[in-house]
Amino acid sequence: MSEAIIDPDLPIIDPHHHLWDLRPLMSAFPEPRHDFLEALVGAAYYTFDELHADTHSGHNVVGTVFMECGAFYDASRGESLKTVGEVEFVNGVAAQGASGLYGDYRPCAAIVGHADLTLGDAVKPVIEALVAAGNGRFRGIRHAAAWDADPEVLGPPFHAPEGLYNSDAFRAGFAAYSEYGLTFDAWLLEPQLGDVLALARAFPQQQIVLDHCGTPLNIASYRGKLHENFDRWRRSIHALAECPNVAVKLGGLAMAFCGLPEEGPMKGHGSEHLAAMWRPYIDTCIEAFGPDRGMFESNYPVDRWGASYAELWNAFKRLAQGASADEKHALFAGTAARIYGIEHVLPAA
Repeated sequence: MSEAIIDPDLPIIDPHHHLWDLRPLMSAFPEPRHDFLEALVGAAYYTFDELHADTHSGHNVVGTVFMECGAFYDASRGESLKTVGEVEFVNGVAAQGASGLYGDYRPCAAIVGHADLTLGDAVKPVIEALVAAGNGRFRGIRHAAAWDADPEVLGPPFHAPEGLYNSDAFRAGFAAYSEYGLTFDAWLLEPQLGDVLALARAFPQQQIVLDHCGTPLNIASYRGKLHENFDRWRRSIHALAECPNVAVKLGGLAMAFCGLPEEGPMKGHGSEHLAAMWRPYIDTCIEAFGPDRGMFESNYPVDRWGASYAELWNAFKRLAQGASADEKHALFAGTAARIYGIEHVLPAA
């Protein structure tokens, strides 16, 4: 049964969603599929129409930020430049929204793409091509570093090498990238948070956004250990918050990796139940970073594993009930608008 929308007029910028067509790839993975891949079966095709339906399911989503996901690469450009195809594709979706045909809603108002920072200085022409393809909407890159010694934690298609953010090749590329004044989204797993902390300290002028509350794990060999590892995660979050160049995305907890909930996909947990499960992580992040460096995210369609889009945002609104009007504005829209340079999508005060 669908829930009534809480505070339906509150403006939201969703700072983290994907667009893709995974249908040609799904048959390549043997069954039984990893929980993460199984969660995507029902969302293997997620483009403008699906995004539009979700963002218009009752909440006041005024704009979104696209997050790279390996979609629609252009193989004709060669290995290093093929990622430009993703930004070209998403820029077309953004142009649909900017047409005004769908009202004031601005999907993909900011675009975060991908470039391989292990290229060192050779990443510069890639960044410049991405900027050009974004037509004023490109805001930065994500180069994920998720790795674990247990291969069952991530499964295919994730293949980041161990210690990527600490490697000489990556650091050389990161130094080159930092000259452009763009954002950097970091995705890695809770046991790896020391790697992004070291990166943030080494490049204090580079804006870094930590995805998914740092991805606490409740899968494979980590199943049932959320409570056991919570203090370690909390210490890492507070250490990262001491770096003024780091912000955090508040969400991603409904991924199969985090197992909050363990059952999926979308087993009908209401927003009150979801908020109770997520509260220790969300409250800790907001306490550490403050509303001006925290932003709620849908991580859709990946978080469809545990929550419908409408219930997910209801859960976030429950978690923010004690916040002031200014704090809510920051958490639901203002921080994302400032960091990703899309203040223009916010309604006039």
